[in-house]
Amino acid sequence: MAGIRLGRIMPLCTLLLWIIQVCSGTITVKVTPKVEVDGGTTAKLPCAYSGTTLPDVVVGWHFESDNQRVRVAYRKNSGERLSDTGTPLDGRATLEEDLTLTIKSVKPSDPNKYYCQVTAGKDGSGEGETILEVFVAPETPEIKKPSEAISVGRLDSSEVGTCIATNGFPSPRIIWFKDNQPLPEVKDKKEKTHMVLSTVKETSGLYTIKNTLYMEPTKADKDSTLHCTVEYSLAGEKNKNIQKKSEPMKIELYYPFEKIMFKLFNPAVVKEGDNVTLKCETDGNPQPSSFDFSKNGNVLPGVGGSLILKNVKRTDSGTYLCSVLDIDTYIEKTNSTVLNVNYIDEMSVTPTGNQIIDLGKQVQWQCKTKASKNHTVLWKKGSTVLSQNGILSIASVAYEHAGEYMCVGAVPEVPGLTARTSVKLNVRGKPEIETPVVGEVAKEGDEVTLKCSANGFPKPQFIWSASGKESITVEENKVVSSLTLKTTPEIMKSGVKCEVSNEFGKDSKDFSVAIKRANTAEVLLSGNPVLTSAEKQQEGSSAVVIAVVVCVLLLLLLVALFYCLSKKTTICGKKDKKEAATAQVNNIVVEMKTEKANEEAGLLNKKINTNRLEQAETPVL
Repeated sequence: MAGIRLGRIMPLCTLLLWIIQVCSGTITVKVTPKVEVDGGTTAKLPCAYSGTTLPDVVVGWHFESDNQRVRVAYRKNSGERLSDTGTPLDGRATLEEDLTLTIKSVKPSDPNKYYCQVTAGKDGSGEGETILEVFVAPETPEIKKPSEAISVGRLDSSEVGTCIATNGFPSPRIIWFKDNQPLPEVKDKKEKTHMVLSTVKETSGLYTIKNTLYMEPTKADKDSTLHCTVEYSLAGEKNKNIQKKSEPMKIELYYPFEKIMFKLFNPAVVKEGDNVTLKCETDGNPQPSSFDFSKNGNVLPGVGGSLILKNVKRTDSGTYLCSVLDIDTYIEKTNSTVLNVNYIDEMSVTPTGNQIIDLGKQVQWQCKTKASKNHTVLWKKGSTVLSQNGILSIASVAYEHAGEYMCVGAVPEVPGLTARTSVKLNVRGKPEIETPVVGEVAKEGDEVTLKCSANGFPKPQFIWSASGKESITVEENKVVSSLTLKTTPEIMKSGVKCEVSNEFGKDSKDFSVAIKRANTAEVLLSGNPVLTSAEKQQEGSSAVVIAVVVCVLLLLLLVALFYCLSKKTTICGKKDKKEAATAQVNNIVVEMKTEKANEEAGLLNKKINTNRLEQAETPVL
């Protein structure tokens, strides 16, 4: 009986408790419905409540795991804030003083529904739900090509490439582009162009996605460019649909050739002596394994698709053929190219050979050549152009005309295509000695070298009037005899004679020898030399000294004159037996020596003796 009563009482108690809670009111909890955060950063989940003033309120944060709630942090009735251990957020979750749940170093495993539960005793309880979303940017996507090229003309779609993006969260999206235009995301394998997607969740919780593109490419696709992008989002409304782009990729295709290209590869303009390459290729892929080359029916050896001709000559000009066998149709296809080898013949000069012309006579050369294109002919001596029409004429030859002349032919349209020859002109006649140069020595007895330069042909012979060491050299168009000898009094007085001669006559010149001297010394006033150096720096100083000496002399004369007048003598003054006045000014000698720069001495030597003055008719100066 007692058991029956107890069974009836328990439902009544439960009902009564529910009624008390309803009547006593509920707690209102306010949270942020959704919080977005980037992986690796800190997430903050705010929580606030109202509806009670009781001091003893318990607050706890929970998340769902396998349909169960797991608490991660809470606040006791005493106000103490603690974090639960043994949870996926262990060591990273903290309950702040304002009841905000802080999660450090957010991971891809942290996204979930989080609940803030508030219990206030008789005032009831309440909770708020927050959804945490985590975002991680994937790596830049990469495209992997298939191991083999794709043959055009297959009846099914072929794998073109696989775009891979790693370490993203949540799973990002891959988009294919062809020539910068997006391709529709088609998953139906029956379509010619479609994609196959796959997603792998790594142990880190991040996603690796792959998108493989299948196509039935045509020959036109050989020039197409493919790339892919990975599209993802980060925390915040402004960070949606971000894209990272892969490197571009060309589709590697195999397709048969339709035509042959055969042309000169290098250089663009050919001249004799060049190395030439003729390049043969098709518009197919891959290129044929062999090419056949020929000229005028003669087979020529090639290397792959190249025909190499070394040190070509004008005879190598002509039409060359390149032939290729089409293995699909077994029909040989051929193309041709024309090679023109430019040339210039050797220069021809009339009259031929070197010329010996008498002094004052006329000489003329004509230079000709032939070339594959328009050409020029120049006559030059050294760097000076003398003629541009192929004819070089000198009306009256002189010794300065002797020397080498160059005839140069060139083809302006072909850089580097030139020919040249030279002739030498010798002027025959009586030798002539150039104006002698005075030989100088520091002192008699020193050695001196005299150079006697003479023009003339045949080569003149030299005779010196003095003996010494002689050497003969040729300088340009002159013959030079250099004589080195010691100077004697006779040589210093009369010099040395150089005489030259050949079969047409002779010429002679006297070569004088002198001693190097300093500038002539100057003498001032007393006749003594005051300058022993010719340095211009000292000339200014000497002029100043002379001016000072003249001024001192004038001053002394004025003093003497005033002294005589002060004695009131008839002339200048007479001698008195009792009184005598004498004034004597000795001869004044001014001597200046400037052996070194800026050195001056002996400016003035003055002595005035004043004895007892006696009367005299005239003063002695």
